[in-house]
Amino acid sequence: MTKKQIDESVSYLKNKGFDHAEIGIVLGTGLGKLSEGIEDRVEAHYNHIPYFPLATMEFHAGKLVFGRMEGKTVVVMEGRFHLYEGYDFVDVTYPIRVMHALGIQKLFISNAAGAVNLGFKKGELMLITDHINLQGGSPLAFKNVTGFGERFVDMADPYDRKMGQRLGAIAEREGIALHQGVYAAVIGPQLETRAEYRMLKILGADAVGMSTVPEVIVANHLRLPVVAVSVLTDECDPENLQAVDINEIIAVANATEPKMIRLFTALLREI
Repeated sequence: MTKKQIDESVSYLKNKGFDHAEIGIVLGTGLGKLSEGIEDRVEAHYNHIPYFPLATMEFHAGKLVFGRMEGKTVVVMEGRFHLYEGYDFVDVTYPIRVMHALGIQKLFISNAAGAVNLGFKKGELMLITDHINLQGGSPLAFKNVTGFGERFVDMADPYDRKMGQRLGAIAEREGIALHQGVYAAVIGPQLETRAEYRMLKILGADAVGMSTVPEVIVANHLRLPVVAVSVLTDECDPENLQAVDINEIIAVANATEPKMIRLFTALLREI
């Protein structure tokens, strides 16, 4: 990755009408409907944007959407990239750097995750307050990283507390159950074994998924405030583990998505 590549991606998008963006939003698996509320929308498919990876997940749309929502200019990723698709950490996080270069000042992230904390149930939401990186690498571990910012990034407080507190207040006002907890990121694409769920619980994870942490690390590298919400799509009880159907996970994500949309749109209004 070079700054010239980012400049070319940004130039293409600006020529399409992507300009003066304020908020970036990453939509997770089964969570693509938020962008339907965007006004004056402009779209750019990933396979047309210079140096963008291509989305290979059938549950992801694979495009950037720009426009206005709740009085803010937003850039929305409909479809993210994952390590399990064969991409590396730099590929996975390249769109975050492009959105930052387009001007975003804050980043919202959503994902679908499994509930490791047995007090959490599928169909509920969790505000991510911290994370555990079990993906075996870092999006900052490349030779010319100092050309993009400091090599050693502090991660004592990776999620923006003010936005998190605001989301908590919105959830309470809207009558939406919003848990708070620690998200563990694994590579996937296979789901976890009983022993792995026990390990995650011992480590202090409340939810587990296959995304988000690389994007959050890069957001912190860019000094970009970030807030993240998990849609809990299954319950990871190692003592009563049931085989998971990916279609069922998508169905739960789709059914729960309206609550996540209400939180994010209210947060857009208030920040």
